[in-house]
Amino acid sequence: MITLLLHVLRLFPFLFGGHRQLALENLALRQQLALYKRAIIRPPLRRADRLFWIGLARIWTGWTQALVIVTPATVLQWQRRRFRAYWTRLCRRASGGRPHVPPEIKALIIRMATANPLWGAPRIHGELLKLGINVAERTVSRLMPKRRPRPSQTWRTFLANHVARTEPHPAAVPLALGVPRGLATMRS
Repeated sequence: MITLLLHVLRLFPFLFGGHRQLALENLALRQQLALYKRAIIRPPLRRADRLFWIGLARIWTGWTQALVIVTPATVLQWQRRRFRAYWTRLCRRASGGRPHVPPEIKALIIRMATANPLWGAPRIHGELLKLGINVAERTVSRLMPKRRPRPSQTWRTFLANHVARTEPHPAAVPLALGVPRGLATMRS
C-alpha cells in the first residue's frame, strides 16, 4: 500500500500535465506488478486493490486495455456490489429508537391493566419502577389494552326513558286541562 502511494506521488506531475493517459496507464501497470510480487499462484486482492480499480475505471477511459489480473467485468461487478452495499447501508433502519420490550414485560403490563381497571399508565409505570423494571411511561400506555367505552344511548332512547320516568308536576296538570294559571293556584 505504501509502495502504491509512492508511485502515485511520483506520477503526480504527470497526472496534471499533458501526459495524463500515459501516467494513468503507468500507475495501473505498477499496481499490477506490485500485486504479482506479493502473489504466490493467484494474487489475493485486498479491499484497497478493488477500490483502486473502481476509482481508476471512473477517471480513465482506457483502463480495460491495461488490466491483466482480472477481467473488466469483474471490476464492474465490484463497482456494482459497492454501489449496492452503499445504498443498503444508507437505507437500513437506524440503530437508534426504542429498545425492544420483552414479551414477559408486555404480559405483565396487560395483566396489571386488566386486574386494576382504574389504574392508568402513570400508575402502572410507577409500579413497574418499584419492581425494578425500567420501561418508559409512553411504552406502558402503548402496551396497555385499549378500553372501549360503553356505547352511549341515542337521543331517541334518552327521550323515551325520561318521558316514561317523569311524572307531571302538579302545577302542570291544570294547564294541560286548559285551566288558566292563576285559577289553578287558587283551587289547590
